[in-house]
Amino acid sequence: MNRVESGLIAFKHAGEESKGCAMASDAFFPFPDNVENAAKAGVAAIVQPGGSKKDPEVIAAADELGIAMVFTSKRHFRH
Repeated sequence: MNRVESGLIAFKHAGEESKGCAMASDAFFPFPDNVENAAKAGVAAIVQPGGSKKDPEVIAAADELGIAMVFTSKRHFRH
């Protein structure tokens, strides 16, 4: 599954309920694209473990778009 498409599918299913919601991911955001899509859907906050080389770009996008971002520094999914 494509990570961007997965986000878009989630936003589509959430519909208006995505406005003001929190979005959580067990994986880091390697690019700001899903943050931008989250903003379009009305997401207010994102929780993620962090750890991407591009964290500064992702944080800058969240700041610019007015989305709070919380880093857990821990993944909970076990392979």
